[in-house]
Amino acid sequence: MEQATYRRIVRASAFYDLVVTAPFATPWTFVLAHGSLDAVNTALGGAPLPPFAPLHVLFACLMGSVVLGWALLRMADPQPRFGRMDGVGRFVFTAWMAWALAVSDTPLLWLFIVPEALWGVVQWLPLRRG
Repeated sequence: MEQATYRRIVRASAFYDLVVTAPFATPWTFVLAHGSLDAVNTALGGAPLPPFAPLHVLFACLMGSVVLGWALLRMADPQPRFGRMDGVGRFVFTAWMAWALAVSDTPLLWLFIVPEALWGVVQWLPLRRG
């Protein structure tokens, strides 16, 4: 793959992260996201999501904030090493989401697992030296 194409992929994956993760960045937006995620999970045949205590919300917001910062960095500077590192992170996130899927009644996770795995794979495709 050409370097310019790869940089567009890194930037696109960052934009995806920005859109998907923004609702997790603050306690107020997370409350809304939790309600929506609960509705989607039950519509997919899963169990209602458990209510979150303040400590759970804190960790969700920490994750959301860190991912947003990482996304903004990759949007501003979509260099290949950031794409490779992001790919590794996506494989790790995919593994933990697959674990959660295996031990819970949360089909909603498929909506996150598939894109995470795909972004990870595409960011590990070979690059042409330029």
